Amino acid sequence: MNRIETRHRSSDAVAADLERAIHEHRLPPGTKLGEDELGEAYGISRTIVRAALLALSHRRLVELKRNRGAYVAQPSVREAREVFEARSLLEPRTARSAAERMTEEDLAILRANIGNEHAALDAGENGHALFLSGQFHTEIARIADQSTIEALISELISRSSLIIALYWRRRAALCETQAHHALLDAFARRDGALAEQLMKSHLLDLVASLDLRNVKQPPTSLREALKR
Repeated sequence: MNRIETRHRSSDAVAADLERAIHEHRLPPGTKLGEDELGEAYGISRTIVRAALLALSHRRLVELKRNRGAYVAQPSVREAREVFEARSLLEPRTARSAAERMTEEDLAILRANIGNEHAALDAGENGHALFLSGQFHTEIARIADQSTIEALISELISRSSLIIALYWRRRAALCETQAHHALLDAFARRDGALAEQLMKSHLLDLVASLDLRNVKQPPTSLREALKR
C-alpha cells in the first residue's frame, strides 16, 4: 500500500466518522470544524482533515467559508422544504420497488434495524436512534436496486438529519416507530401499492413534526461533541 492510498483511506474514515457525528447530532448545524482541533482529536495531519472536510462539503453536510473555515451546514427553511419535497417524490416509489424485490434476508435486515432503533430510544440515545431511522430508509433504497436513486436518497437523508437537528419540535421527528413497523408489514406481504402509500404518509408526518422557527445552538467544543 503506498502513502497516497493510505492518505485517501484515512480521509475517508475521518469523513465517515464526522458524518455519523452529524447524523447523531453530536455535531449540530453551525458547529465550527477547526482543522487544528480535528487534527489533534484524530491524530492526523491538516491535509487529511482538509480532504475529509472537502468530501463532506460535496455531500452538502459541511460549508466551507472563505477565510473563515469549515462549519456543519445549516439548511435554510427553503432548503428544508426542498429536501423533503424531493424525498416525497423519490421514496414512495422506491418503497414500492423495494416491496416487489424484497427477500427474506432483506426483511431480516430491516427487522434488526427497527430492533436497534427501539433499543436506542429506550436507552435515551436519541441521536443514535435518528441515525438508525435514516439507515432504515437507505436500506429500503438499496433493496429497490436503483443505484442512482439510492445515491440521491442517501444524500437527502443525510441533509434531513441537519434539518431535524435545527427544526424538530417533538420526539416524533425521530421517525415514528409504528410507521416503520407498518412499512415492514407491507414489505413482508410484498404489497408495493401499500408500501408506496405508507411511505407518503410517513414523510408527511415527519415534516409535520418540524418547527421551522426553532434553531438550536452548536456545542462549544469539538472535543466534547466527538466523545462517545
